[in-house]
Amino acid sequence: MPRKTGLGHQDFETVRLTNNFYVDKTDFIREWWESNDLVTLITRPRRFGKTLNMSMLEKFFSVKYAGRGELFEGLSIWRQEEYRSLQGTYPVMFLSFAAVKETTFEQVRKSICRIIEQFYNQCDFLLEGDLLNENEKRSFQNISADMEDSDAAASLQMLSEFLSRYYGKRVIILLDEYDTPMQEAYVNGYWEEMVSFIRALFNATFKTNPSLERAILTGITRISKESIFSDLNHLKVVTTTSEQYEDCFGFTEEEVFSALDEFGLSDRKKEVKTWYDGFTFGDKKDIYNPWSVINYLAERKPGAYWANTSSNSLIGKLVQEGTRNMKESFESLLQGGSIRTLMDEQIVFSMLEQEEDAVWSLFVASGYMKVKDTRVRAYETGEWEREYELELTNLEVRMVLRRMIRNWFARAKADYNDFVKALLLGDVEAMNEYMNRVAMETFSSFDTGKHPAKSEPERFYHGFVLGLMVELTGRYALTSNRESGFGRYDVMLEPLQEDEDAIILEFKVFQPKREQDLQDTVKAALAQIQEKNYAAGLLAKGIPQERIRSYGFAFQGKTVLIG
Repeated sequence: MPRKTGLGHQDFETVRLTNNFYVDKTDFIREWWESNDLVTLITRPRRFGKTLNMSMLEKFFSVKYAGRGELFEGLSIWRQEEYRSLQGTYPVMFLSFAAVKETTFEQVRKSICRIIEQFYNQCDFLLEGDLLNENEKRSFQNISADMEDSDAAASLQMLSEFLSRYYGKRVIILLDEYDTPMQEAYVNGYWEEMVSFIRALFNATFKTNPSLERAILTGITRISKESIFSDLNHLKVVTTTSEQYEDCFGFTEEEVFSALDEFGLSDRKKEVKTWYDGFTFGDKKDIYNPWSVINYLAERKPGAYWANTSSNSLIGKLVQEGTRNMKESFESLLQGGSIRTLMDEQIVFSMLEQEEDAVWSLFVASGYMKVKDTRVRAYETGEWEREYELELTNLEVRMVLRRMIRNWFARAKADYNDFVKALLLGDVEAMNEYMNRVAMETFSSFDTGKHPAKSEPERFYHGFVLGLMVELTGRYALTSNRESGFGRYDVMLEPLQEDEDAIILEFKVFQPKREQDLQDTVKAALAQIQEKNYAAGLLAKGIPQERIRSYGFAFQGKTVLIG
């Protein structure tokens, strides 16, 4: 009888006691312990078992679980006699920042302080007797959601010292999803305040803490050393390209296929591989997303299960507000292509708006893209850089990103859908009506603030092109900024069925020095299509001239004229 596939369980004890589906990752305990690294940062995409593994470490080492060896019976770690004696022998502090997602610094700061306060409340037994002197007891009781920055910075180090004194052993600290508040800080505009607060907390907890035995931090990204880790020169960083712990997070293909056999789904292996394979950690290929695989086992059908998990907001913001070049790269990726770029796994959030390489690095760290190939780019000076060929990870990711693009136009969904219908019917009057409504509703959402959409309308209309690509998938092959005839067209829709018309779109911004009104701008766009012979590529494929329609789009602020 197959095991249960209850979803959302991230507590190791619950999973083990309720016979929930579990893939044995306990060898991670041995590998980490034998590494002897003082502070380890492990980055993995969301829903890859980070929290469950941290819970597993807590249950294995924590004195609160002394004598609970039954949780590990039958698992890899329990077959090693020397590790049985380690179970339940250390004080462990296990905290998570996963739920810290407020929109202001004051709220996030209070949320983190409340998490620390709650852990202090679990340790109020330390106030009994004479273990702490009166000053220490007062400091203990001063820990609250409203404590001063200096008290917050010292709080985890102080509690480590008290627990170490109580148990006679140094403390293991586990911090899950350390970077969630940092991503929220970037998205919501309070990055500098967050960096200052977290840096002080981490420095005291992980750098100058004599009561620390070992520590692990997990997250999605490796945030740059210059920001919150500036003082942690002993930090061991394990990213998705590191060989260490390469099969400890996520399911290997062997583990997935074994699960399909257990659940009577042996004939679905090809389908599951298409949807959920594609991740690579270190040299280990064919890693699957655990969340999606377990959902598949429960539902017995494929789906974009990853879509409803968190942290899509930052990815969506970066693409939506990105440059024309980024959106064109995204078009290629959505259609199964790849891009070549430099990449630095150390994410510098301050560079995300200026450096596209930083954005693609974030995509890889977050699991949306994978490294297909690498090559060294050498220079005459003797310097060199590693260039990466990247592509979308799998079918599920492609579906998630298509849904993200649809959400860009959610506020104008009805008008957007009506525009697409009018475009396919060739109804120019309706196209104008609906396109202006869409622009009015969504134009500003493509605005970065630093680069207003009024001065760079390409951010809007190339986002609009991505929307067309998503909506017309299976009916048209959409390309943009490609050579045809004597120039580069803006957008071409090539029909995949013989009875459909091909469509060429040219976008132009109103130029008051050269044009009297938007009608002149439309005429200039249509003239360019003719003069540059953009239809040449379609004609060469056998599409007759009478089945090729051309439209000029003229933009002035949020006003659009199509002709």
